Amino acid sequence: MSVQSQASPAAYDTFRPRRSVLYLPSSNERALEKAKTLPVDALILDLEDAVAPDAKEAARENACAAVQSGEYGRSELTIRVNGIGSQWHDADMVAASAAGPDAIVVPKVNSADEVRQLVAAMEAAGAPEKTKLWAMIETPVAVLHAEEIARASERLTAFVMGTNDLNKELGAELVPGRQPLLTGLSLALLGARAAGIAVLDGVWMDVKDVDGLRGECVQGRQMGFDGKTLIHPGQVETANEVFAPSPEQVEEARGIIAAFEEAVAQGKGVATYQGKLVENLHVDTARKVLATAEAIDALDG
Repeated sequence: MSVQSQASPAAYDTFRPRRSVLYLPSSNERALEKAKTLPVDALILDLEDAVAPDAKEAARENACAAVQSGEYGRSELTIRVNGIGSQWHDADMVAASAAGPDAIVVPKVNSADEVRQLVAAMEAAGAPEKTKLWAMIETPVAVLHAEEIARASERLTAFVMGTNDLNKELGAELVPGRQPLLTGLSLALLGARAAGIAVLDGVWMDVKDVDGLRGECVQGRQMGFDGKTLIHPGQVETANEVFAPSPEQVEEARGIIAAFEEAVAQGKGVATYQGKLVENLHVDTARKVLATAEAIDALDG
């Protein structure tokens, strides 16, 4: 049995590589053009924070045109609309739904009811089935209701952490290691994983500090995030590297699976690999490592 076939379709969707997820201001046509050549796993075509009020309509048109262009190759394409209650939100939702991106990203989603309202708006606007909803988790109330939000609709397939806004809402200081945010990040991760959806880490703001970015990517990977949201093309390579299984991890995963299959063939329920006990849970993790590596190889071609 292949690695892919051992996961359900819903579970395997989380293996779609989302190591690097780059925000792009949709009002910046030059940035949109450059993004066509980037080895980025996903793009968030932004209509919100990065776009001035007088450029909102043009940004909306640009984002929808980009989604429908077929010129972004390997990258998953999403559109971030303006927030619920803003003067642009309803028109953004209608236009984005009609364009049919891979997902619509909505900032500051705070409740399961909001998720259901958003899904209803997408369906009313004719969003194709492939267009999913990604909810940004940016407030204490969202963190405290993460599991309810994550389970509110099957159309919701990812959380995107808005760490800058969450930090502001907490009244916390920006410090190395993100200690003030760790509880919130962990609760959001728990909610996402309980519901079986993907979860993306927040942005690293200092585009010149590559070591700092790498450190925060490593921290996010160790915590369990699927990838990192980014604000600059120069951050893509680091995120792609850190959030991909290393050759050593792939080799170990293959060894664990082989050892376990051999033990099962001999009528044993457990195995050992390099002196360590191997049980079903270790095999499941190893299969996910291989599935992720295979998905990345297929994407990178």
